[in-house]
Amino acid sequence: MTDIARATDLIEAEVTASGLELVRVKLFGQDDERTLQVMAENPETGQLVIEQCMALSRRISEQLDKREEAGDDLIEGAYRLEVSSPGIDRPLTRAKDYANWAGHEARINISKDAEAPTGNRRTFHGDLIGLEGENVVVDDRKNGRVEIPLATIHSAKLVLTDKLIKATVPLDTTGADEIIETEDDLQEQED
Repeated sequence: MTDIARATDLIEAEVTASGLELVRVKLFGQDDERTLQVMAENPETGQLVIEQCMALSRRISEQLDKREEAGDDLIEGAYRLEVSSPGIDRPLTRAKDYANWAGHEARINISKDAEAPTGNRRTFHGDLIGLEGENVVVDDRKNGRVEIPLATIHSAKLVLTDKLIKATVPLDTTGADEIIETEDDLQEQED
């Protein structure tokens, strides 16, 4: 049986030991097409460069394999491990994300079993004001200022805007100077 909570604990320990912060662990897909997605970031840059992704992927894979060999299979069956940065239009998964990304546009979905803060609406879209106590505050396009209890949020993510792109210009451009476009690449882009 899959124990995502224990797998997340193991993954978080490896992320932390690597000097990084865990953003999200998510298992999705069905049968042999499942993916264990791990999003992490460097707390200083908010990014994860390819070398960090590869190193973290190896660490996590080794630890999950050790558990499986010991008879403690945390993720039952076949799956693909995907380690990545949260990206520009990142998911908002931690309380500090709502404070750190205040002023940017976000889409927030409320859990089905939670009481909606305004009528029956379960999706809010607008400028993120921030975190006030245990509530996420958003200037929703339809309802104005809405306070959403953090515990009722099912999913939330930033919306890709020009403002967000400007705010997330890469701090670390390692490897960017190694990208070389060939004539074949340019031809493919034209086709």
